[in-house]
Amino acid sequence: MLAPYTTLRLGGPAREFAEATTAERLVSLIADADRTAVPTLVLGGGSNVVVSDAGFDGLVIKVATRGVSVSRDGEQVLVTVEAGEDWDPFVARAVREGWSGIECMSGVPGQVGSTPIQNVGAYGQEVSQTVRCVRAYDRRTRQVVDLEARQCGFSYRDSAFKRDLARFVVLAVTYALDISEVSGPVAYQELAGRLRVELGDRVPLAQAREAVLGLRRGKGMVLDPDDPDTRSAGSFFTNPILTPEEAAELATRAPDHPRWEMPDGSLKVPAAWLIEQAGFSKGYERGPVRISTKHTLALTNPTGSATTTDLLALAREVRDGVREKFGVTLVNEPVLVGCALGE
Repeated sequence: MLAPYTTLRLGGPAREFAEATTAERLVSLIADADRTAVPTLVLGGGSNVVVSDAGFDGLVIKVATRGVSVSRDGEQVLVTVEAGEDWDPFVARAVREGWSGIECMSGVPGQVGSTPIQNVGAYGQEVSQTVRCVRAYDRRTRQVVDLEARQCGFSYRDSAFKRDLARFVVLAVTYALDISEVSGPVAYQELAGRLRVELGDRVPLAQAREAVLGLRRGKGMVLDPDDPDTRSAGSFFTNPILTPEEAAELATRAPDHPRWEMPDGSLKVPAAWLIEQAGFSKGYERGPVRISTKHTLALTNPTGSATTTDLLALAREVRDGVREKFGVTLVNEPVLVGCALGE
């Protein structure tokens, strides 16, 4: 069963299962499967994936590669991290070492290899701001390639890797981090309030990390086996980014809705607000699944007794309720394997 390998504790069996402890082994497994036309699923920390109850009829490869190398580049360090390294311990090391640029992504579950795929971000920082290079296996050309940040197609919670999941397998990521004992400019109002500073201020790295961890714990977004709200895939829906026309339509239904203006003229709207205003409060239940009691963006399997079918039914109910009330269609953030929300 794949359920133990996901933070939702959901997912049926795999036909085959293998663990890759080196990049060479990972490439070899993928290449062999491609040659024999065996479907493959590359699984990292399982924190951003929803696997169907039927499981996966193919080869599941668990990424377990390890290694971190560091070099100096002027006032920055270049840190190359193998895909199987856990993300938060790497962030903790960066804070200890005085490497600035990823501290506000403390507590994000999962492995390093998934961060460029999802363009992971939190509290005003995104990995696209620090990624220098991604080493990946290109299944189309059957070559290991080094892709510079500009080739990764980063956008909000998206990338070239995510848009073509079947093509690239991330092997390692190189981050360019500032050598500094203080954080980057605080760019998220909730975090600024927690720190009691103004937007744009900088604080000691450890202070930023602890503030972020505190905020995340309060939302059930730091993995904790004793907290059923953390049996989730994190934020299930992304914050919608609306065109000016879509934003105008929403304004007719909710004139005072919260929003963030984007540089290209589009408007980002908080999905959590839309969900709450559509009548789905924290703790809202549908059978054995529920919205987190701490954060409306997380859908949870609190007792571990649910199925993926149960979870997707709740996700559809929330999505459809928001669309009916506001005319905005929420999009799932986790990758759905062998299942779909449908229309």
